[in-house]
Amino acid sequence: MTLTPSYRYLPFAWGMNGLTFCSEDAVSSEDPVCRLFGLTSAPRRTRATFWLLEAPDSLSAQSHREPDGTGLGYFAADGTPEVHKAPIAAYEDRAFAEEAREAESATFLAHIRYASTGGLDMRNTHPFEQRGRLFAHNGVIEGLDLLDRHLGEDRALVHGDTDSERFFALVTRETEANGGDVSAGLVTAARWVAENLPLFALNVILVTAGELWALRYPDTHELYVLERPAGGHHGSRHLDHTGRHGRLRVHSAALAGLSSVVVASEPMDESARWRPLAPGELLRVGRDLGVTSRIALPDPPAHPLTLAELRPDAAASQRPS
Repeated sequence: MTLTPSYRYLPFAWGMNGLTFCSEDAVSSEDPVCRLFGLTSAPRRTRATFWLLEAPDSLSAQSHREPDGTGLGYFAADGTPEVHKAPIAAYEDRAFAEEAREAESATFLAHIRYASTGGLDMRNTHPFEQRGRLFAHNGVIEGLDLLDRHLGEDRALVHGDTDSERFFALVTRETEANGGDVSAGLVTAARWVAENLPLFALNVILVTAGELWALRYPDTHELYVLERPAGGHHGSRHLDHTGRHGRLRVHSAALAGLSSVVVASEPMDESARWRPLAPGELLRVGRDLGVTSRIALPDPPAHPLTLAELRPDAAASQRPS
């Protein structure tokens, strides 16, 4: 069964039904970088509302520093993916401060884009959808002509210009070649890129209606995971997360009573349970919140890129926070 995603514009910041995800000035003006955020409470669905009304002024400052796009993905009860995207800075959308988005899902995927490859329009804005899966990426892959040739007819899965969506198409192909095994598809695709293309970073989150995968490769950018019990490390509290610079905030009353797993670009509260993924680590969160991980890519890229070797626009998008 092929599910058709629903696309809508999403204001720059959002809150989640009990869960408020407010990306408050996520990086400094010297350090713009794409932000990845994934959440799963599977098999339980979490009602969510996404808005910006209660955000402080620093949110507008963040949109100036990350001007190229924001996106949110989640799933309807029947498994249909829903994707909300805004390919421009939020401060240019006058409606962003008034609109609220309500949703319910077991998995969520959010992304803030500072473009490295591809124009500033909807088709290049994350998350991307293919075959009922949602995907977002932080990093830079070069050698796209070779990747296009390797994709062959599967290049038809790609509707935009980004390296990210091309890589996702390769993941989709390899997943199907491995009988629907997403872990095998991700590893096979990432290994081919690591062996054949110039690569700066390949941090990704992929979600289905009930599962989440995350890959950190190589050691360029950090990616963190939190296995959060109901009530958090205090045992009875709602989720209230803030990034290490006070910029990324998440609040969830619902998760006071539900367990969850969060994957994010940085630790977002004082919990000692946060841990960084190791370089090359593939993490999978199953439909019962069971977490498994392994070092799937132990070797460094064959053709590593440094920040100085990237195009100016790509380098600007990848400076570490």
